[in-house]
Amino acid sequence: EHFSLVGSALFKRRRLKIEYYARSTNAHSAREVSPQRLVHYRENWYVDTWCHLRNDLRSFSVDGIRRIEVLDTAAKEVSLKSLDDYVRESYGIVRGGEAQRAKLRFSIERARWVASEVWHPDQIGHFDAEGRYVLELPFRDDRELVLDILRHGAEVEVLSPVELRRKVHADQSAAAKLNRAL
Repeated sequence: EHFSLVGSALFKRRRLKIEYYARSTNAHSAREVSPQRLVHYRENWYVDTWCHLRNDLRSFSVDGIRRIEVLDTAAKEVSLKSLDDYVRESYGIVRGGEAQRAKLRFSIERARWVASEVWHPDQIGHFDAEGRYVLELPFRDDRELVLDILRHGAEVEVLSPVELRRKVHADQSAAAKLNRAL
């Protein structure tokens, strides 16, 4: 609904005043932002912005914008390197948290697929002596990473960090309880 106004503000280099609904926190907020670029990610559009409230880079889902106004004020310019660095340190679209590295080990069967996938531009992967695939990648907020790990079920083991391993185990255990045999 608001895609064309976001695109227009980007093209004209104008600030936006938005009212935003964050599904993750079920909260509404009013922001003045300088749009930097539109990003299509997992079937959704996001706008990377300079948020004048937080005085930092932030991403907003375009479909989470409830109201929008294009302002006459010029948008703050952010270098492409700063935008790329903002994205590179995280996994997926969710930002924030302490920089960490995940180390995952995939079964021989799953290794054939995962070895050809790009989970993150700075990932490192290799086959171990048994033919399993070990993948290391950076993340900050683990929500999207946990979902991607869970889609591999019993074909992946979280080697580190231990807190990520605990979260995946807790989600697998909860799913097993919900789906126990009748």
